[in-house]
Amino acid sequence: MKKFFMMMALLIVPFAMQAQTKFHDVEANDATGPVKSIRQTAMMGQEQTITFTEDGKMQQEGMSDAKYDADGYLQSAKIKMNMMGQDMEMTIKFKWENGKVKSQIQNMMGQDIEQKITYNEKGAPAKVSMNMMGQDMEIPYTDYKYDDRGNWISRKVSAMGQEMEQTRTIEYYE
Repeated sequence: MKKFFMMMALLIVPFAMQAQTKFHDVEANDATGPVKSIRQTAMMGQEQTITFTEDGKMQQEGMSDAKYDADGYLQSAKIKMNMMGQDMEMTIKFKWENGKVKSQIQNMMGQDIEQKITYNEKGAPAKVSMNMMGQDMEIPYTDYKYDDRGNWISRKVSAMGQEMEQTRTIEYYE
């Protein structure tokens, strides 16, 4: 009988390892569904494209060392970027609650900046709160427009006394 249970356990292990085949990187990017790519304008007007595998794993230029929990939620990653002609690397750590990113801690040049996210009734970010060099800041998001799958494609953001429009185009897997 003991041998039977040992053999069953050995047969079950590969299936248990395959059970976690869904990643939640799409949700980390404020979207849902079978998203293939998101092309968006960033805060500084730069365009950025993020692609996703069919199982929801993000593939972004400059991203490395992505670490996930057992349920496929992104816990941390390193991002290389060029900011005002300077190559920089940033580490981002994610805290999740009810399938949404509750906060992100970004470490750039040894400085931790925690961004806390509050969501609206449709599940899109209503505001991001943070403390930047001792100063509390809030970045509100308003005037959302959504595509036919319920993901936002346009919103207004107020930051540092300026209001900007962010837009994005989402391509889906069929």
